Amino acid sequence: MNRKIRMGMVGGGRGAFIGAVHRMAANLDGQIELIAGNFSSDPEKSKLSGEDFYLDPSRVYSSYEEMAREEGAKPLGERIDFVSIVASNNLHFPVAKTFLENGIHVVCEKPMTLSLEEAQELKAIVEKSGLVFALTHNYTGYPMVKEARAMVKAGKLGRLLKIVAEYPQGYAVTNLKEQENTKISSWRADPKKAGVSNCMADIGIHAENLARYISGLHLEEVAADLNTFIPGRVLDDDGSVLLRYEGGVRGVLYASQISTGDENALHVRIYGTEASVEWHQEHPNELIVKFADQPRQIWRRGNSYNGPEAQKNTRIPFGHPEGFIEGFANIYAAVTEAVRDSLKGEFKPGSYDFPSVDDGVEGLAFIEATVKSSAANAAWTKLR
Repeated sequence: MNRKIRMGMVGGGRGAFIGAVHRMAANLDGQIELIAGNFSSDPEKSKLSGEDFYLDPSRVYSSYEEMAREEGAKPLGERIDFVSIVASNNLHFPVAKTFLENGIHVVCEKPMTLSLEEAQELKAIVEKSGLVFALTHNYTGYPMVKEARAMVKAGKLGRLLKIVAEYPQGYAVTNLKEQENTKISSWRADPKKAGVSNCMADIGIHAENLARYISGLHLEEVAADLNTFIPGRVLDDDGSVLLRYEGGVRGVLYASQISTGDENALHVRIYGTEASVEWHQEHPNELIVKFADQPRQIWRRGNSYNGPEAQKNTRIPFGHPEGFIEGFANIYAAVTEAVRDSLKGEFKPGSYDFPSVDDGVEGLAFIEATVKSSAANAAWTKLR
């Protein structure tokens, strides 16, 4: 197939941070082109955003329903191949469902849906459709995260014992009145749009997903203490969670938006009987490897000693940092591979390295369990 993969977008118009990130990432390898979108629930804003991106006005839509219907009716060679959903949480499920039912592949921001019930329903829709569905847990796209995962899979850490994941931010510590319409967008503070959780659904889910991606282990139950420190907020802005994984592995997860002075300090540590690995998102090109009887080692991205998983997801030589945009781009690269295979009739579900609808279901099960546990005074709560 001698053409670029055609992308549409729902949400992410003027002033939207994450929409711009997705567009840059999708464009990075020159394999994808943005050709259509419904960039806002406000038709005028959607139109102006389409002008910003130099799109054909006839492919800039007033609603996602119109976009799915019109694009789905076009021949395969003309319509969008996939849609990227970067709207607020409450729209993820209906938008994904609508496009899948119109025969269009989907890339979706996390959390996948508002509730676990919606997530399970969407999983059934994806499986029935036979289409590509990817969830943008972007931290799984970093080369040294993939190196850590490969080390665990190869048994280099020995038997896993303990997992520690943390994601502290400090931007939300100021008074709600000052923040509500700036740093914390209004929809994140609204349960109707954000769901049952803010902090855990926004960043705690990233820490949980990253720990699961590297370790390969699934959570069985949690004991959570969620907090709302800033007066006037309805949803959590901080949380601490004890974790019980399959096979007896134990863990701790801490996510916070009121950790003063921290920026985007996502860390994960995986401890085994033979060695441990440690990765810090703010220093993404390094993987710390520790042993009981040796000096600790620092493995760096782009070197010949990196394994094939890390090398495949590395674009530039060592010494030139790669980071946030490239992590997203690696997910889009894997999606491109899957969509091309689908267009050739060769799609093989489960064989591509991007987070799937199953990851979305597990993420919602984690959110639900932490909220239930916290409401029950941190009682141990099984994931559904």
